Amino acid sequence: MRPSPRLVCCLVPVLGVAIAGVAGCSGTRTPPAKTIGQRIEDAKRNTSPGGPARELSKIARFQYRSGDESGALETLRQAQRTIKPDADAAVFAPRLVDIAVSFGLMDDAPAARKAAVDAEKMAGRIEDPVLRIDVLSRLGGLYGDKQEGLGEVRKAQTLLAKAEELAVGDAVSDRFRAPALAAVALGYANADLADKAEALVGRLEGLVESLDQRPKVDALAAAANVRAKRGEADQAKGLLDAAAKTAREIDGAANRTYALVTVGNALNSAGDRPGAATIAAEAEQAAEKIGDPEQQKDAVLQVRNLQAALKAP
Repeated sequence: MRPSPRLVCCLVPVLGVAIAGVAGCSGTRTPPAKTIGQRIEDAKRNTSPGGPARELSKIARFQYRSGDESGALETLRQAQRTIKPDADAAVFAPRLVDIAVSFGLMDDAPAARKAAVDAEKMAGRIEDPVLRIDVLSRLGGLYGDKQEGLGEVRKAQTLLAKAEELAVGDAVSDRFRAPALAAVALGYANADLADKAEALVGRLEGLVESLDQRPKVDALAAAANVRAKRGEADQAKGLLDAAAKTAREIDGAANRTYALVTVGNALNSAGDRPGAATIAAEAEQAAEKIGDPEQQKDAVLQVRNLQAALKAP
């Protein structure tokens, strides 16, 4: 019996190397993987707002996970240099926070503090109160974290108090109250300020039933993140089960995709990678059903980011 053409394609050796190792069975050559240097050059040429800083930060984190700590720090410094003091605060303050957090993770406290100071200055120019709350809350978590942050509790308390004042005030509409409170609660948890975190999580959980499906998922996932951070595994699991159930019930493919990604990220943060992988697969299927090409592209990117996070060490 004659072997199939596909089997022949995959088995015939060329100079001792199977064709499948050089080209796929379709005959198309697989391009070689880019070096770190090439990826860095591509990142610098990125034309999207904040693109170079975002992409360089991703490369730096990859280098760090791969054991190249000195290279990671240099790439992160390059990311920081792409951000000018007068840049659009709404775009670049979150990027600076990412950089500050990464410096903290890499145990470079002076660099982390410099990026954090610059991010705080920019935060004062952010008009969107929810985004400003998020930036201040993440900075508060960085300052308060004794393990991978700066261990400056007083500074953390100051920043988080500002964020909380905004989150409970009139600047935030009821529609966005839950994500605002969630950001502050997570900041308190990351800063090891347990009582403050507990109070806000209680308030957040009290809002859940009054929310529409998508913000309800966000609120449940955020509350679960805080519970998991505090070591309250059973409570976190219950919240995440409710978040997953709600996400699956959302009708629109785009909103369902984003909600599932939110749950997947929360599961990953809580240490449940198998559960997060299951949710990521569901999110991928939902993204395939999005009709608008641009919206689908963005949703797929969110799914890919989740999948990449699940593969990280």
